[in-house]
Amino acid sequence: MIPFEELDFEDKQVLLRVDFNVPLENKKVTNDFRIRQTAPTIHKILDKGGSIILVTHIGRPKEGAEDLNLSTSTLIPTLEKTLGLPVKFKKNWIDGVRINKGEVLLCENVRFLKGETSNDSQLAKKMSKLCDIFINEAFSNSHRAHASNYGVAQFAQAKVAGPLFLSEVQALYKVVKKNESPTVAIVGGSKISTKTALIKNLSKQVDHLILGGGIANLIIKARGHQIGKSLFEKGAYEDACRLFKDIDNIVFPIDVVCASEFSKTAIGTIRPLNEIRENDLILDFGPKTLKKIVSKIQSAKTILWNGPIGVFEFDNFANGTRTIAETIAESSAFSVAGGGDTIASIEKFNVSDKISYISTAGGAFLEFLEGKKSPVISILEEN
Repeated sequence: MIPFEELDFEDKQVLLRVDFNVPLENKKVTNDFRIRQTAPTIHKILDKGGSIILVTHIGRPKEGAEDLNLSTSTLIPTLEKTLGLPVKFKKNWIDGVRINKGEVLLCENVRFLKGETSNDSQLAKKMSKLCDIFINEAFSNSHRAHASNYGVAQFAQAKVAGPLFLSEVQALYKVVKKNESPTVAIVGGSKISTKTALIKNLSKQVDHLILGGGIANLIIKARGHQIGKSLFEKGAYEDACRLFKDIDNIVFPIDVVCASEFSKTAIGTIRPLNEIRENDLILDFGPKTLKKIVSKIQSAKTILWNGPIGVFEFDNFANGTRTIAETIAESSAFSVAGGGDTIASIEKFNVSDKISYISTAGGAFLEFLEGKKSPVISILEEN
């Protein structure tokens, strides 16, 4: 694979696979984080004399069918504002696109094309003929072999992982393979079934494992404590008991913050684990647990964060996630954070510029940390 910095972009047409699968509300972008992350790559290509065809997906439309609510045309205002330059749009692009030097063109949602998610080779060949160079900046989609990220790389004249893609891989590799001890991993979320492989792998890689959210509730229950009406994944209880039995580096909670209802106006009550009541909902960690967690984070040299530990959307139950965010921000450790809710909490507590690396990926982030090999990384590594 040719390094991005060594490529000659002069008068070259670049097919840039990005992940602009951003949240929309009334056809307007509500969070432009992924677009902002990719902007430097776009400017580098243009500054070196290239032109760019942007390919992305939004949502999960039925393959081969158009959904106007998921049209990438809705991204144009945000994209132009972020880049500070005009962006063209092309609805029917797969059979040919030619743009002038210095121009940027956004294609219609690639998942409107039949054969995209099934990695149809004929579709991938058509994509490869649109460009002189294929660059992948969509690490967040690299755990799936689709026509626009895997297939096109098989047939393109030149294929490259972009700077953002590489920085994601390098940051995650540094956390799980070349981490400096002590290492702390914080994993939150509602379902343990989606993160069992992650927890297993991380438990072998890190010194301290902090689990939050519904996963923490399951730990508390597995240890024989009452959790009241708290969220937990019932079907995963027995598997969780076996999993936790084999892991000895979990930072176990001491106290929690409970409420009688799931509401932003609910009043929280701090309870030790042995005083959780039948009708309680566990919505955050208590001060003694947080003191224990803060101590681990402050002594860490490497920190990984995926998932909030409480209902941070409600101010009355945001203290745990806020404390973790601010403690990581104040730390001199190398820190990596990823996942949609994690990024939302980082932005809410204004610590984005104090985290060493924030990953734009979701599923790809988790699968890399689970130790799985990405098909897209494999194809990009081939000469």
